[in-house]
Amino acid sequence: MRRYPESASALRTRALGLVGWLAVCFGAAALGSLATAQGVDTWYATLRRPAWTPPNWVFGPVWTALYLMMAVAAWRVWLTGPWRRTAWPLGLFAVQLALNVVWSVLFFGLRMPGAALVEIVVLWIAILATTVAFFRYSRLAGTLLIPYLAWVGYAISLNFGLWRLN
Repeated sequence: MRRYPESASALRTRALGLVGWLAVCFGAAALGSLATAQGVDTWYATLRRPAWTPPNWVFGPVWTALYLMMAVAAWRVWLTGPWRRTAWPLGLFAVQLALNVVWSVLFFGLRMPGAALVEIVVLWIAILATTVAFFRYSRLAGTLLIPYLAWVGYAISLNFGLWRLN
C-alpha cells in the first residue's frame, strides 16, 4: 500500500497532541514536586534510609526521563484514536498519573510512609495495567512504560525500607 505524506494540518495536530501530553505529564510532575519540596530537605533528610537508597541528585534526572517517556507513550496511544477507541488505556494512564501525584503528597507532604507504601503498591498495579493496555495499541508505547514500572518497583522497596527503619 502506498503512503501519502500527511497534510500540514495533520502534522500540526500530531505535534499539538505531543505538546499536550508533555504538559499533562510534566504538570503532574510539578504537582508532585510541590509536595516533595515540603519534606525532602527537612523531614526526609532526618530519616534513616536503606543502604540501597541512591543520592538525592539521582531522582530529578530519572523522573524527568520517566515523565518524558510516559508522555510519548500516552501520545502514541492517543495517535491510534478516535477517543472511543483509546478512552480505556488513556483513562488507566490518567489514574496511574493521579496516583503518582498522591504518593508524593502522602510520603513527603503528609509524612505518612506507611500509607504511601500501600498507595505505591496500588500505583504499581495501575502502571502494570496501563502498560499491558498500551501494548495492545502500540508496542513502542508499552515498551516506554517498562522503565517506569521498574523504577516504581524499586521505589516500593525504598518506601518499605524507610517505613521499616523509621
